[in-house]
Amino acid sequence: MLQLGAYAAGRWIDPDDSARNMHSAVTGAVVARGGARLDMGEMIDHAVTVGGPALRAMDFHQRARMLKALAQYLDGRKEELYALNPLSGATRADGWIDIDGGIGTMFVFASKGRRDMPEGQIHLDGDLEQLSRGGTFLGQHVAVPLHGVAVHINAFNFPVWGMLEKLAPTLLAGVPAIVKPATATAYLAHAAFRMMIDSGLLPDGAVQLVIGSTGDLLDRLGPQDVVSFTGSADTAFLLRSNPSLLRRGTRFIAEQDSLNCSILGPDVTHDAPEFDLFVKEVAREMTAKAGQKCTAIRRIIVPRAMLDPVGDAIAARLAQTRIGDPVLETTRMGALVSKAQKADVSEKLAAFAGEVQPVFIGDTLTIEAEAPEAGAFLPPSLYRCADPDAATRVHEIEAFGPAATLMPYRDLAHAAQIANRGGGSLVASVITHDTDVARSIVQHSGPWHGRIYINDRDSMGEATGHGSPLPHMTHGGPGRAGGGEEMGGIRGVMHYMQRVAVQGSPRMISAVIGQWVTGAPEIDPPTHPFQLTFDEIEIGHTINTDKRIITLDDIEHFARFTGDTFYAHMDEAAAAANPFFPGRVAHGYLLLSFAAGLFVQPDPGPVLANTGLNALSFQKPVSPGDALWVRLTARRKTRRTEAYGEVRWNATLYNQNDEQVAEYELLTMVAYSR
Repeated sequence: MLQLGAYAAGRWIDPDDSARNMHSAVTGAVVARGGARLDMGEMIDHAVTVGGPALRAMDFHQRARMLKALAQYLDGRKEELYALNPLSGATRADGWIDIDGGIGTMFVFASKGRRDMPEGQIHLDGDLEQLSRGGTFLGQHVAVPLHGVAVHINAFNFPVWGMLEKLAPTLLAGVPAIVKPATATAYLAHAAFRMMIDSGLLPDGAVQLVIGSTGDLLDRLGPQDVVSFTGSADTAFLLRSNPSLLRRGTRFIAEQDSLNCSILGPDVTHDAPEFDLFVKEVAREMTAKAGQKCTAIRRIIVPRAMLDPVGDAIAARLAQTRIGDPVLETTRMGALVSKAQKADVSEKLAAFAGEVQPVFIGDTLTIEAEAPEAGAFLPPSLYRCADPDAATRVHEIEAFGPAATLMPYRDLAHAAQIANRGGGSLVASVITHDTDVARSIVQHSGPWHGRIYINDRDSMGEATGHGSPLPHMTHGGPGRAGGGEEMGGIRGVMHYMQRVAVQGSPRMISAVIGQWVTGAPEIDPPTHPFQLTFDEIEIGHTINTDKRIITLDDIEHFARFTGDTFYAHMDEAAAAANPFFPGRVAHGYLLLSFAAGLFVQPDPGPVLANTGLNALSFQKPVSPGDALWVRLTARRKTRRTEAYGEVRWNATLYNQNDEQVAEYELLTMVAYSR
C-alpha cells in the first residue's frame, strides 16, 4: 500500500492518524493511504517569502525553459505513472489524455512563454497608448506577478493533467502554488508531484502538496492570492462563499461540472460523413474515462426526424463497448473511480428518470474482470427525452458517468434554445457541413458556452474531439460552468498577474518595459549596429540615414520590374482623382526596398538574417522628387538559441520635410559572437 506524504515548507511529511484510505476502482482493495495535519500558515509563509521571490527573480523565458525541462523530465518517467493509472479505473487511452496530455500542456506553455512573452519580468498587455497631443505622456498596460500563493484544488478524474494544466501558467507567471489533489486518485498526482521535486528543477517553495484536508488554508488567503478550483458546482459554491475570500478579495477561478451538448446540424443526412462523425463523437465522449469528463456530452440534440436513426446508430456502437479491467488490452471502457461515484451516478440517473425513456441500457454487456461486482463498473446508458421543452431535471442534473440523453429539435433556433437550458457549459459541439448553421449556433449559443467545437468532413481528420480542451484555447464556461477561464495560452497566465496601467514620459515607459518607444532617448552606436553582436547592441541604439531622392524613373522601373502597374503609380490623372494621392506616387514596397538600401551595412557580421517585419503602415504618400530617409532604432532583444538572438528594430521612414511616411518593425537574428 502506498503511503502518500504531504510536501510542506520544503520537506516531506508522513501520513498521520488523520490519513484516509484510497481504493482501487477495479477491485475495491485499499491501494494507498494519505493525509496529515499541516501548518497552513507555515506553508503560505514559505510560498510567499521563499518560493515567490525565487520565481520572480527569474524572467519569463527562464521560467519557460524551466517548464520545458520539467516536462521533459516527466516525459522520460511517465511509464511509472501509467503503471498506477489502472487503479483509477482508466484504460491506457484514458491515461494518455491525463498523463501525456498534462505533460503536453506543460510543453505548450513553455513554448508560448518563449514566443509570446518578453525576455524580462514585466509583460506587456496591449499596445502603447498616446495620452497627449505631443507624445510626451504615454500609457502602457503591463502585467506583473502577484506576490501571493496560488491554491490549486483539483478533481479526481484527471489527477495529472489537472495538476499540470494549472501549474504551467502559474509557474510561468512567477507565482508559487499549493496543490490539493482529490483524495480518490491522489496516488497519481502524488507520483507526478514527487517526480517534479526529485528533478531539482524547481526553486524551493515553488510548489507544495496537501494530501487530505486543507484545514484553515482558505481562511488565511488574501488579495494577492488565487484559488483555482475544479469540481462540482456545489463544492465550488461552498468554497467561493468563504467569508475570508470574499472579504479580502481573493481571486477565485472555478471550472465546474456542466451539461455539455452536441448538436447535429439539420443539413446532415444518413449518408453524409457528418452522420457517422456525430455518432462516433457521442459514443467516444460517453465511454472515454467511463464518462467521467467535465467536457463529456450529456445532451444529444438532433433534428426530430433523425431522433430514431441517431439513437439506433449510437446504441449499436455502444453495444460493441468492451468493458473490463483496464490492464486488459481488449478493454475499451474501464470502471468509475469508486463505488461511491458509481452510487452517485445511479442516483443522478434516477433523479431525472421520469423525464426520459431508455434507448440502450448496457446491463447485458459482459464485464471482463476477475470480480466485476467488487469494482465500480457501470455500463453505458443512452436515454431519450421526447419533450425537452417540458423537461427540467434533465437540463439541471449531471450524471457524471457513461450516460447521455437524446433530445429532438424543430429548427435551429429551437436547438440553440435547448442547448442554452443547461445554464452555462464548458463546451457545445456542432456537427454540420453548413456554414450558416455553424454561424447561427455561435451567435445564439455562444453566450452560454465557453467553447464551441465545430466539426465536419473537412476537419474530422485532424480535429481533436468535442471533449478535448487544448492549452492554446480557454477552458471554462459561464454560469453553471463556473465563469472561469483556464489555459488559453497567455490568457491563463494573466490569472496569476496584476494588470497595471503605467503612465509617464517615453523615457520612463521605455525604462519600465525594457523596450524602446518613440520619444525615448536615442543612443549613438560605436559603429554601424549591424556590425555589433547581440550583447553589444543596446536598446535605443539609433542610426539616421542619408536621404535618397525618389524619381519618376525609379517608380516606372519598379513597376515594370515587379509587374505592379497599379494606376496610382502609372496614371497621373487617375491617381490625382483618387482622394488618397496628389498624383502619381511611389509604391509602398519600393520605399521599403530603398529604406533597406539606406540602412543596411553590407559586410559580413553578426547579423545573420532578416526574418520578417511587423506592423507595417503607410502614413503619407511619397511623390516623385521627394527625398526619403530612415531612422533605425534597436527596440527589443530576445535570446532565441544558444548561438543567436532576435533583435527587433523600429524603422521609421521620413520625407524631406521630416514628415513620417511609413513605419514598421524589422526582425533580425543576431549572433552572440563574431
